[in-house]
Amino acid sequence: MTILNRFIPFGTFKAINLCGIIFTKMPLLPREVNHEVIHTRQLLELAVFGFYLWYVMEWGIRYIKYRNLKQAYYQICFEREAYANESDLTYLKKRKPFAAFKYL
Repeated sequence: MTILNRFIPFGTFKAINLCGIIFTKMPLLPREVNHEVIHTRQLLELAVFGFYLWYVMEWGIRYIKYRNLKQAYYQICFEREAYANESDLTYLKKRKPFAAFKYL
């Protein structure tokens, strides 16, 4: 499900996936929807809470390493998988479970 609104996500982000619901300030391109749906699969694999716990912990570690908010974000394994495969609209059909961890 996608919710178009003026408030979420914050800042310069175009979309955010919260518990499988995509919040966006503007209509998304097919590759952007695919990116968020990849996150939904990651969420389900880690029972939602595990995904967010891992995401925040990895972001923190990456931030300490790079001292740059944006670079830390782009280095999170979940983001690396989603960005690497967002243009392949058939990716989820061939994706193996827990594939994000090969991007660590």
